[in-house]
Amino acid sequence: MITLNFNIMKNNLLCFVFLLASVSSFAQFGVKAGLNFNSNGELREIVTAGENILEDSGDAKIGYHLGAYYEINFIKLYLRPEVVYTKTKSEYNSNAYDMSKIDVPVLLGIDVIGPLSVFAGPAFQYILDNDYENFTISDVRNDITVGFNFGAAVKIGNIGFDVRYERGFSENEATILDSNNIAIGTLDSRPSQLIFSLSLRL
Repeated sequence: MITLNFNIMKNNLLCFVFLLASVSSFAQFGVKAGLNFNSNGELREIVTAGENILEDSGDAKIGYHLGAYYEINFIKLYLRPEVVYTKTKSEYNSNAYDMSKIDVPVLLGIDVIGPLSVFAGPAFQYILDNDYENFTISDVRNDITVGFNFGAAVKIGNIGFDVRYERGFSENEATILDSNNIAIGTLDSRPSQLIFSLSLRL
């Protein structure tokens, strides 16, 4: 009985090692960087003591990102988790709103034809810092949020290029304060951005 159990355990271990080696042989690791054209959610500003609200959807500005990815290929499908540092910029009433965050997209892709593929998946975000020019602003309500990515990619040799759209699922507001630390409005940090990336497989 002991010998039988040992053999079963040994066979299971060998199968696991073989599976791990097989997956690793189809895996790719690389780095990526690029530009993002971002606008955040609405600015809601209290303009009178009666709390009349002025809303501004803001203007998109160019930010940047850099990070790394790990891609596992399964014939025509691939799974691609990424870890990316992102700096976004947008503008409200001529005041710049800057935010830095760590993005962790988990993408499922499918090869369409030749070097072209399409992909989609959730994107987990951890907000590092936010700043609103000429104003004091609080930290965002939630440090960790979830969004969604979808897009298309072209791979030629070790070089890849992709374009994608990212959108946050829910509002994530920060409070705008005046010089007396009194709330005068809120700003939604939820991203809505078009992302252009160049990647290099190592």
